[in-house]
Amino acid sequence: MSEGAEGLAGFGFELGLLKRVRRSGWWHVGVKDPESVAEHTMRTAQLAALIAVEEGADPARAAFLALWHDSQETRTGDLPHTATPYMTKPDPRRITADQTQGLPGRSRDMVREAVDEYETGVSIEARCAKDADKVEMLLQAIEYRDAGVARTGGWVDSARKDLHTETGRRVAEAAVQISPLSWRDR
Repeated sequence: MSEGAEGLAGFGFELGLLKRVRRSGWWHVGVKDPESVAEHTMRTAQLAALIAVEEGADPARAAFLALWHDSQETRTGDLPHTATPYMTKPDPRRITADQTQGLPGRSRDMVREAVDEYETGVSIEARCAKDADKVEMLLQAIEYRDAGVARTGGWVDSARKDLHTETGRRVAEAAVQISPLSWRDR
């Protein structure tokens, strides 16, 4: 068996955990079955592409960066904000280095570079992906609120204050003013 193929298959299995890892902060407000990290990542990548194209950036690159932004949670789980006072935040680059050590060189470098670009936030595409992460959380909070979960306002407020692109801010402003079902009327 090819060592490179074995590493890719193993990493594929590891990435599959993201379908089962739940976004744990939502349990604090009574969401019994919160979305998985994979579900969050999918909409984040889609939003990153949309924000990027509106910002004049590369939508494919922004979506690609968003695909990897939480991949480290296969090793740590999703740590809620309330955990941060009690522990040092895990370094996503270090986790990614460990996760990808068995990959063929090109694959390893591609994943590591994507995580590094996202974490440094120096490119417009990384900033669009980071905003997409926040906008996705804001949309989810509003959806949970409309489904009867109280006390999601903290997530909405937190997301709105951390946005850096004009498009991200405009989308967040619109989202708090419309119904999550408004798309059905178009």
